[in-house]
Amino acid sequence: MPGSNPVSAILIIIITIFLPPVGVFMIAGCGADLLINILLTCLGYFPGHIHAFYLEYVYFERRDQGRLGQINQKHAPGIFSPNVQSGGVTRYGTVAT
Repeated sequence: MPGSNPVSAILIIIITIFLPPVGVFMIAGCGADLLINILLTCLGYFPGHIHAFYLEYVYFERRDQGRLGQINQKHAPGIFSPNVQSGGVTRYGTVAT
């Protein structure tokens, strides 16, 4: 899972340029998003890139919002990984997801 270092974000983007499913696996883990990305990459290299960069954008945007204390309750469309939906931020307490 990517850390808070900006170098990790750049590394994930570079990996995604060459192998989109590997970049998706690094942020979303093994699940529906990874399967969708593998299928899109097999159907065409460009659709796999679009999906991977969309997931990464949502992940890093939500991670930055979580660090600022902003909780986004709306689910991003087309994303099934709870890790990407939350930006990797673990929420404890009575906050509903």
